[in-house]
Amino acid sequence: HSGNVSGLDRNTGRLVIKPSGVDYETLSPEDLVEVDLITGKVISTHLRPSVDLPHHLYIYRNMPGVGGIAHAHSDYATAWAAVGRSIPLCLTAMADYFGGEIPCAPYIDNEGDNIGQAILRYRGRAPAILLANHGAFTWGPTALDAVKLAVVLEDIAKKAFLAFQLGQPLEISPEEARKWYDKYHHGYGQIVPPRTPQTVTRQSASST
Repeated sequence: HSGNVSGLDRNTGRLVIKPSGVDYETLSPEDLVEVDLITGKVISTHLRPSVDLPHHLYIYRNMPGVGGIAHAHSDYATAWAAVGRSIPLCLTAMADYFGGEIPCAPYIDNEGDNIGQAILRYRGRAPAILLANHGAFTWGPTALDAVKLAVVLEDIAKKAFLAFQLGQPLEISPEEARKWYDKYHHGYGQIVPPRTPQTVTRQSASST
């Protein structure tokens, strides 16, 4: 159950983050710790924030498009981190979600902004990173996006590990990865028309 998640509202400049040492099974919305993005000060709570708060703050302050961060010590992703290896681009799902390999940054301690700075150095390669001897970080527009990427990353890490048991995985070229990524992000799913008072009224009438 180690790890943490945070979400940022850039309109208010406030974020919420998992409290330190509280098990996810007992966690409630009221337990989340609210923090001011600029000052880094806790606004109102009876619990202490995650010890990884400085890393979350650093990422939010330096990566304007990020609105959610997840940090996990999941089994397979952390196994790759333990040996200091990036996960090679060998699955189309990696191209879909991450656009390339999952890089592994060299070991860094968790003092000050060290982890945040290490993550920033790999910005633009993928919305995820492995930290050698540590674990994984993922990020996205919202906390839900970050958590989803953490789940996908663990699944990819497991499949890549299994593939290596059979031999050398076949890697996907950067050009092909871009095709998969663009198609997934611009053509996958449904186009949902915006909800207006008129459409809501029509839907209500049709259901009666």
